[in-house]
Amino acid sequence: MVPREITQENEKKYLSEYACLCADSKGRAVPETPCDIRTDFQRDRDRIIHCNAFRRLKHKTQVFLIPKSDHYRTRLTHTLEVSQIARTIARALRLNEDLTEAIALGHDLGHTPFGHDGERMLQKLYPAGDFRHYKQSVRVVEKIERDGAGLNLTVEVKNGILCHTNMTADTLEGVTVKFADKIAYLNHDIEDAVRGGVLDPADIPKDVISALGDSKSRRITTLVGDIIANSVSEIRYSDEIREAHDALRKFMFENVYYSPVTNREKDKACRIVEFLFEHYMNDPSAMPELYRRIAKQDGVETAVCDYISCMTDEYAIDMFKELCIPKQWIRV
Repeated sequence: MVPREITQENEKKYLSEYACLCADSKGRAVPETPCDIRTDFQRDRDRIIHCNAFRRLKHKTQVFLIPKSDHYRTRLTHTLEVSQIARTIARALRLNEDLTEAIALGHDLGHTPFGHDGERMLQKLYPAGDFRHYKQSVRVVEKIERDGAGLNLTVEVKNGILCHTNMTADTLEGVTVKFADKIAYLNHDIEDAVRGGVLDPADIPKDVISALGDSKSRRITTLVGDIIANSVSEIRYSDEIREAHDALRKFMFENVYYSPVTNREKDKACRIVEFLFEHYMNDPSAMPELYRRIAKQDGVETAVCDYISCMTDEYAIDMFKELCIPKQWIRV
């Protein structure tokens, strides 16, 4: 037996009856010859890690725009923290850790520059397309990566990516990533907000602290442990911990995500997205060749959204400067 076959046999022996076995995958849109070493879910994970969109996440906003400190989260470090939490849960519940990891690493590939503010601006500018970052993440792996050829990921990985925000995935591995995403961002955003002077830890509701813990590590441990203790055929919290989690989320939206300090520069970021959208709508020939092809296939609006959503914060700002800021006259 080749290594892949041994791994698949071990999945049948050791994973939960509720796990998604790689041997039972619905496959890829374009069938491929199996790899001797890696399962299809492992191949998907590797394709995501090595793709351009994954590397760009290091320069995309998580919450705080273009922080000067090296210690604030970016969309990439958020993704890695989600992966770690989701894998811990999957391993404890004997779910498919490879599938879980692939979904986690790919869940934010379609995120815009400037975080959710960039996303909301593209929603406003492109209402007919119903722009959502989770839908765009699937579009990235299907239509944009590898110069338009896509990564040809399995059905299960794409479904988990699509459903990580509001919908319920078809696999428990996908649902696990949805829970891990919230656990990660609530807790690391607290840490970043404290570092940025936006939040005083003493302001976190006492009943939340009592239920979940008084540090990032304790809260994550509590939330992960509660999921593991209460999940079998579905991923769930106990009622007490779910209420504490929801109260913490409500607190973060009111005191951090919608805070005037956090949002101080975001109107400027949104204006950059709006300007770039209008510029490329008026002159689609200014976009790279890939997006000009997409414009012919799927329409100019779709191509412009694809191009802007793939930009990093820094690239969007550089393009804005290039188009709007006069260059200094130099006389030799």
